[in-house]
Amino acid sequence: MTKPLDGVRVLDLTRLLPGAYATLLLADLGADVVKVEDPRGGDGMRTLGAGRWPYFELLNHNKRSITLDLRSSGAAPVVDALCAKADVVVESFRPSTARRLGVDVAALHARHPHLVCVSISGFGQTGPYAERAAHDINYQALAGLLFARPSTSSGRATDDKPRAEPEPLALSSSKGEPRLPGPLVGDIGAAMQAAIRILAAMLQRERTGIGSIVDVSIHDAAMAWSMFPTTGELANACYNVYETADGQWLALGALEPKFWAGFCQRIGRPDLVPLQQAQGEERARVLREVEAIMRSRTHDEWLAAFADADVCLTTIYTPEEVAADPHVAARGADAEARAIPAPSLGADTDAVLEEAGITAAERVRLRSASVI
Repeated sequence: MTKPLDGVRVLDLTRLLPGAYATLLLADLGADVVKVEDPRGGDGMRTLGAGRWPYFELLNHNKRSITLDLRSSGAAPVVDALCAKADVVVESFRPSTARRLGVDVAALHARHPHLVCVSISGFGQTGPYAERAAHDINYQALAGLLFARPSTSSGRATDDKPRAEPEPLALSSSKGEPRLPGPLVGDIGAAMQAAIRILAAMLQRERTGIGSIVDVSIHDAAMAWSMFPTTGELANACYNVYETADGQWLALGALEPKFWAGFCQRIGRPDLVPLQQAQGEERARVLREVEAIMRSRTHDEWLAAFADADVCLTTIYTPEEVAADPHVAARGADAEARAIPAPSLGADTDAVLEEAGITAAERVRLRSASVI
């Protein structure tokens, strides 16, 4: 089956998650992604969390792997030969490191003006933090996201705090206790931004015949999340999680009045319909009453009761339970990613270099010099 990016070649010089996910999105659209790895062990994700978190396999299926030591003095001609056959090149080094390796986007674009040259770095190519080392937890910290307060909740009582009016989950302006981040929103957000901007740059190249330079900052991507409301700013009785009689949980997302009205009707409390946006003590009272109602039946009883209701009520899975969901199975969302294995380190070196015009004799020389 033809895919939108069939015939497009992407040279992936990146390491770890953001670049790998960006190029995976392109690979899944049909691009031929050539992953360039260090001969001494390859991408660090090959061993990071091995056996527990199969990051490398999930992020690098549908790609080809070659080995090339970018620090070697013999690497530059190989990079240029690869770039000559590519449409897009993506790197994820700090700016000074990319310059030292000869793969900074400005230099690559100057030598290969047809290329869409993409840098995914922590803080971008400019600014006082451009050369700082950091990971997702640091980008979220600097974006203010670690002070996004979890709701204390929803008005539920705890061992050391009586039931009270729910506190909104918001970006707190006061120092409190920061929390560890959940999803890697900086890394994943930057990868998505990169993929979108690559597609836009390719469209521009179709119009002009000239590639461009794309500068993606993971910190900028994390900052984007602070512009939007957090869940606690939406949270009240209509947008919350509820424990059932058997200790399981359901999620309600009845933000629109029609969904809230349908929910209230189904639980036998039409009197709560006008109180969707109640505030203060009344808000806490509504939440307590809905909590009590939801604890009156089991998880499965509630799902059966709402089976034909259009109210945004779902079960809450553990990560291990997700793959068994019939919808996930029907769409092949989990199986597709796992069915295609990631390439072994350097599995495609000879084939890709031959395509780039590097002869067998030259490849022997490069191997003997530990360049590939």
